[in-house]
Amino acid sequence: MILGPAPPSSWSCGEGINPGKALLKPEVLITYSFLFLTGNSIDPSLPMQKMMENEAFVSFIFFGTLLVIKMYAVAVITGQVRLRKKAFANPEDALRHGGLQYHREDPDVERCRRAHLNDMENIYPFLFLGAIYSLLDPNPTVARIHFLIFFFGRIVHTLAYLLKLRAPTRSVAYSVAQLPCVSMALQILFAAIKSW
Repeated sequence: MILGPAPPSSWSCGEGINPGKALLKPEVLITYSFLFLTGNSIDPSLPMQKMMENEAFVSFIFFGTLLVIKMYAVAVITGQVRLRKKAFANPEDALRHGGLQYHREDPDVERCRRAHLNDMENIYPFLFLGAIYSLLDPNPTVARIHFLIFFFGRIVHTLAYLLKLRAPTRSVAYSVAQLPCVSMALQILFAAIKSW
């Protein structure tokens, strides 16, 4: 919904210019912020609309969201294994489920926890790198391949952890998933160096 007249045409990105890059220009950000905060003419949905025109960013949002859902799933699995094995980290939980003898560690619960911790160690950096990388105007297909490789690498890594698959399945999945992260990090650094 437009709160007044549409933003000036000088704010448009122009043909062939990545909307994400255009929105990151300081003059656009400052003007948008000022107009929005003062309640003057602005369509508050415009920045998000422009971001959603960036195919690489949309791919990043898709795979990033799937990875976050996967992390939630591993957390739920960890809780279910705790309940099934009666191995609780906190005494109050153990008391609620049968007594202090269940305030203990269990190898299967610890395996689930390690899978979850490994997700946090790898998916959080991916979310940062993928967001910045997608704003560099990469080829949408190449960006999608980066995100897809990381996604499937993390899926295989988690399955290898939880299902106790033979080595080196987990290590290979981890290494493969790191390749797109290294690629994105290098491209971000090169773009930053070029902009100095």
